[in-house]
Amino acid sequence: MTNRIHYTKPSITELEVRYATDAAQNGWGEKCYEYIERFEQVFKAHLGVKYAIATSSCTGALHMGMAALGIGEGDEVILADTNWIATASPIIHLGAQPVFVDILADSWCLDPDLVEKAITPRTKAIVAVHIYGNLCEMNELLAIGEKYSIPVIEDAAEAIGSVYHGKRAGSMGKFGAFSFHGTKTITTGEGGIFVTNDAELYEHVLTLSNHGRARGQTKQFWPDLIGFKYKMSNIQAAMGCAQMERIEELTDRKREIFTYYRDHLSSFPSLTMNPEPDGVVNGVWMPTVVFTEESEVTSERLQFAFAEENIDARVFFYPLSSLPMFDRPHHNSISWKINSRAINLPSYFDMTITDQNRVIQVIQRVIS
Repeated sequence: MTNRIHYTKPSITELEVRYATDAAQNGWGEKCYEYIERFEQVFKAHLGVKYAIATSSCTGALHMGMAALGIGEGDEVILADTNWIATASPIIHLGAQPVFVDILADSWCLDPDLVEKAITPRTKAIVAVHIYGNLCEMNELLAIGEKYSIPVIEDAAEAIGSVYHGKRAGSMGKFGAFSFHGTKTITTGEGGIFVTNDAELYEHVLTLSNHGRARGQTKQFWPDLIGFKYKMSNIQAAMGCAQMERIEELTDRKREIFTYYRDHLSSFPSLTMNPEPDGVVNGVWMPTVVFTEESEVTSERLQFAFAEENIDARVFFYPLSSLPMFDRPHHNSISWKINSRAINLPSYFDMTITDQNRVIQVIQRVIS
């Protein structure tokens, strides 16, 4: 039996082990936030933003940021129909309504024209999700947000390493949120981070993140409002510090893997991969192939073919409106069709050329 090719796994070296061990042995008492604060500093410096708050998940970062913006009962939040549930969940938890719009066929991200058409007096935010590392049309979305005085939130959970006309993903909106789940390019096992350039929003989220205890409050154990508990642990942050020391190595490797796939699959007109338009660097968290309808290649066939070769393949996100807890909009045709003819390809740091060639051969066989 050939070795199993997983769709993703983290790159953990002695550096991560050493930092995490130090946090476990010594990161207590007055040192209990040492690695957390260090991680926040290095991450915001990398991103080029003023403020960062390490969290237990990207979902938690989104939840607190949306709460701080005052999103609540009766409000609407616009996002792409093609997404993972984690982007919609905080909207629901706050009592607001997610409004799903269709995606662009090339980037698989929000269609700005449809975003503008979906705006109502109840619209409280637009969430730009940079899916699989692909970047939303941020200039257009930010212009729409400014025109209607609606904040644009960046869900950059999958977009570490992606750059939009000189600005890193997550640094352009009212606030950004990242994920450090074990599948991500940068990992802390579980975890996330909230980032912003807005001082007032930062202070509000900082208070929310600590059970509602404001930073300037002098009374011990005195909450000023009802908050959350979405804090990252010091041990997780220690791993994050080590990963950030390797961030160029880790993000460059993702691009190397994607480039190899793209170069060896570009001769097939029946498929497209993650786009990289002029002025954009795609961090390509998840190299993805989308087949034309005419090819009659389906994700189901691909999954079966990969399984036969002991290869993990990850399905393209289902449209959120197809899930039983939501109503289906009848006009999101791209979102409703694309997932049935697309697949995420394996990509992890120590993947070999031999591994990639096995993946490529499966795709070639299915096409032929």
